[in-house]
Amino acid sequence: MSNKSGHQARKRFGQNFLHDPGVIERIVRAINPKPDDAIVEIGPGLGAITEEILAINPKLQVVELDRDLIPVLRTKFFNYPDFRIHEADALKFDFSQLVENGKRLRIIGNLPYNISTPLIFHLLSQAGVVQDMHFMLQKEVVQRLAAVSGDNNYGRLGIMAQYFCKVQPLFEVGPGAFRPAPKVDSAIVRLVPHETLPYPAKDLSTLQAVVRTAFNARRKTLRKALGGMVTVDQLQGLGIDDGLRPENLSLADFVRIADLLVDQKVRESSNNEAGND
Repeated sequence: MSNKSGHQARKRFGQNFLHDPGVIERIVRAINPKPDDAIVEIGPGLGAITEEILAINPKLQVVELDRDLIPVLRTKFFNYPDFRIHEADALKFDFSQLVENGKRLRIIGNLPYNISTPLIFHLLSQAGVVQDMHFMLQKEVVQRLAAVSGDNNYGRLGIMAQYFCKVQPLFEVGPGAFRPAPKVDSAIVRLVPHETLPYPAKDLSTLQAVVRTAFNARRKTLRKALGGMVTVDQLQGLGIDDGLRPENLSLADFVRIADLLVDQKVRESSNNEAGND
């Protein structure tokens, strides 16, 4: 389906262009852009939100993969000399290169459904340079980001997002706000990186491995789901019931399990070194 620019929405990029002025205004109000913010938009599409932000912040930068859209954006916003377009894949893009004068980034975007989860993981890995993020996502993804233990939507995405950020679902957006209309409802979410991590892990990759392993067997009890990593005795030593399922554990519980494994590794390596002396 094409639109005023003549640009065809591309299925392979998961494109659905926002056109509802009321929704656009509500999103911009939620972002609350200031003229001197360092704002970066991922996948501006035809520039519906871009236009509103540029009117307030003429130094907006965008990251766009679809090279057919770039001339459309250049033409539409030719009268903003400080507007910068980075032709790049946001999944591989180093956002830290956009930081100037130590000013943290405010990242926004109507994220394509097919890459939203890996893209959020990519951005979380760069959370240190981010002030906040506002995304339009599939409603189900927002529910997963905000889910707490015991919730059906609770899993790896929510745990890792909440490790790095405060997650605030803001409001839902129906399919009619887009062209072409997607088959799913969308929602806006705000992610604000913690100034101080509430449950810092001794080793992030160990935490990620524990969470990934647990939720690969989410229907099993912890003693089975994490059987290859921790013993029943170790879980009970942490005060964690090995008969629970992964979805019953809090972020703090997963961090405690990961830290136990890190400590164990340190002990083993120091014992090995002592044995080699």
